[in-house]
Amino acid sequence: MKTKTMRTADNVDISYLQQGEGKPLLLIPGWSCSFHFFDKNIGPLSEKFQVIAMDLRGHGESGKPDHGYRISRLAMDIKELLDYLNLEDVTAAGWSMGASILWSYLELFGNHRISKLISIDQSPAQYFAPDWKWGQLGCYDVESYLQLCATLKYEERANAEGTVHGCMHKVPTNEEVKFLADEIMKCPARVKIDIMRDHTNLDWRDFIPHISIPTLVCVAKNSQVFPWQGSAWVGENIPNAKTEFFENCGHMLFWDDPEKFNRVVAEFILDN
Repeated sequence: MKTKTMRTADNVDISYLQQGEGKPLLLIPGWSCSFHFFDKNIGPLSEKFQVIAMDLRGHGESGKPDHGYRISRLAMDIKELLDYLNLEDVTAAGWSMGASILWSYLELFGNHRISKLISIDQSPAQYFAPDWKWGQLGCYDVESYLQLCATLKYEERANAEGTVHGCMHKVPTNEEVKFLADEIMKCPARVKIDIMRDHTNLDWRDFIPHISIPTLVCVAKNSQVFPWQGSAWVGENIPNAKTEFFENCGHMLFWDDPEKFNRVVAEFILDN
């Protein structure tokens, strides 16, 4: 896969892949992950669509500055990339934190260049609260966030490998663990900590009902990251959203069952 680079207004190089022709599909990976987490999807989907997959700032092959690790700034990076490529009528798919970044994009920029949304296994609120019982199972309050920070500082490789295992329902092979953990390790610990500090404190429940574009919500029934009810809440509260449940799949449902994911996404894009 040959990547290209776009420089943002604050001088950060964003690495991205552009493959295929047709309606544009933008893929946004999750916290600490590169676009290679979509390796089972990019090829098949690019046979029907123009696929754009990007590495967030601080992730993968993108630049790793000492600033800008907030959900809103990552949303701005997406806007700058879409403007740079001059794409219209984009279907934007965000996995995990990538979904939160797209919610931020829609809140900040409206439906600018994006006409359809795909939200992949992300709860609207990370932390558990008296009125929210479907938070993130590994980073669910301030104390667990601080524990994560310590793990990233002293046991970063073990955390990366644990993330790979925790994101899958099927047991990954040793080759998968090494490949994906290597990709996670491209994101420095300081970047992971700074982004998670912002990400975990956001609650999107007030905004989600105001999303007005056609939306597909993909829910992993066996996710070890979120109770499935949290991700399903998103589909229940976006007007006219379609919710697709992935049985026997973990948080990386597009890796556990790529055939179904690729089919469901293609059908959603082509559905007028």
